[in-house]
Amino acid sequence: MAEERLHKVLARAGIASRRHVEQMMTAGRIKVNGKIVKELGAQIDPDKDHVFVDGRRVKIAADQVGERVYFLLNKPVKVLSTAKDEQGRKTVLDVVVGASEGRIYPVGRLDYDAEGALLLTNDGELTNLLIHPKHKVPKIYMVKVKGVPTEEQLAKLRRGIYLEDGPTGPCQIEVIKKAKVNTWVQVILTQGKNRQIKRMFWRIGHPVQRLVRTHFAGISTEGLEIGKYRALTKRELIHLQQVAQQKDTGMPTAKVAKKPRAPRIKVGPKVTKKPE
Repeated sequence: MAEERLHKVLARAGIASRRHVEQMMTAGRIKVNGKIVKELGAQIDPDKDHVFVDGRRVKIAADQVGERVYFLLNKPVKVLSTAKDEQGRKTVLDVVVGASEGRIYPVGRLDYDAEGALLLTNDGELTNLLIHPKHKVPKIYMVKVKGVPTEEQLAKLRRGIYLEDGPTGPCQIEVIKKAKVNTWVQVILTQGKNRQIKRMFWRIGHPVQRLVRTHFAGISTEGLEIGKYRALTKRELIHLQQVAQQKDTGMPTAKVAKKPRAPRIKVGPKVTKKPE
């Protein structure tokens, strides 16, 4: 087999996204034929070279890569969006045990105390496209905040504000339901800063109490119970590939077909402390 770039081969084999593989290489976690490889442009022959990640050999020959699988999980709260946790906390892979014979991993992250749409796959190339900032993949959230934000405050968030790690981009925010002590809003982001929504609303004095992601790249959790998962349909997969390639599709992405209602769900403790 002709030589290919190492990060591309490992992404195709389901180890991680290309960008994450590059980070693993830089950290010295990957060896080829017994030697640590940190050169990002390094090439290998998948049929001849022996590749190890964290000391374990990776099966990467063409006939060992396996079938690509794609799942949607309605993530519960108190579950980490990662493959493993050094502290032994529950991860999304613990929730989807038995979904795939091979290794799968989450597409991006969803906060520990948040719930909702999270994709899992062994397709590293598609994952890399979906989480890359330049593609501006839309994500839709239902957010319960303390108090009632003013229109002026929401307009400020829509335009973008400065956080500790830089400015937020423009976003869509619509008030769904008001009460005396809290408000449900729908937020549509195409950006993915760490704990972004929580930090945004904390900045205007209305901390987030619940956070539910209802759509990721136009794929919805509607009809899927919390803690359950399902395989993506063929139409959804085609849609994702088109979104990753920045093409127009026939499915909703930045807009929802109908005005959503505040979800009736049971979740964990309210989130009222300052986001880290």
